[in-house]
Amino acid sequence: MPLSAEEIASHPAALRHVQEQSRALIHVYETSPRLAAVFATQQRWLLGHVGLALHFRRDPNDRRTEMTVARFIEVVRRNSVASRNTAEAFVKEMLHYNIAEYVSKSGDGRAHPLRVSAATIETFTSWIHAHLRTLDRIDAGNRLATFLDRPDMLAKLQPLICDGLLASDPVREPEQTFSLFIWLNNGGIVMDWLMSGIDPEDADLDKIPTSVISISEFAHWLKLSRTHLARKLHDAEALGSIGWVGQRGHSVMWVSRQFYDEYMAVQAAKLAVVDAAFETCFPPADES
Repeated sequence: MPLSAEEIASHPAALRHVQEQSRALIHVYETSPRLAAVFATQQRWLLGHVGLALHFRRDPNDRRTEMTVARFIEVVRRNSVASRNTAEAFVKEMLHYNIAEYVSKSGDGRAHPLRVSAATIETFTSWIHAHLRTLDRIDAGNRLATFLDRPDMLAKLQPLICDGLLASDPVREPEQTFSLFIWLNNGGIVMDWLMSGIDPEDADLDKIPTSVISISEFAHWLKLSRTHLARKLHDAEALGSIGWVGQRGHSVMWVSRQFYDEYMAVQAAKLAVVDAAFETCFPPADES
């Protein structure tokens, strides 16, 4: 049976494993900042998953399954991910940065078949590797090795992950502080960076120290407006979710136990979605 979110979150080494995953995703951000920035908010991240799922589900022999702007918008609106205008603007940005590309120029604009570029798929595969590695560390499994032996299964695995994410209330509607950051550009990376700097020995504290001191340096690394990041941090501080051990900007930032629990709950829910999709693609009998 795939691991449940509760089993993942309650594992005694869950934080250490999620931190390793966060560092892997931060590395992806550092090596492909343009691509990472495209999926910088939760909404854009879900839009990206929808686009990938449409790409992988297309049948080259059936034009009705081709990914087009019209089909993308229809799936996005059906799942309440974004408005028509937001979805259309997202596709234009994907095309502009060669994250997606036209297969053919025939037909009107919304009927042009699209595909995700090979470079984008390669980078996304790193996301898959990071999550399978985390699951393996939790239960000493061999998911990553199994996937590496059958990389072609990405075309089946990713759409199932997309379906699971779209259907997951904990992922779609996280608690208050997490929700603050998911609408911030690179908000996921902000939280990954905060949580990756926690000493697991401190995770039971009410105020958990991080490795962040300077907001300016933090914003510069993330290529964010310092003012915008500071405003979000101020909102989180007003909720009691973050603060400083001493003088602001001259001491270590802490995160509240509640914020930490919210972050871990979303990570566990996401990992459970990945594990359920993986087991559908690779039933236990196939692994023996």
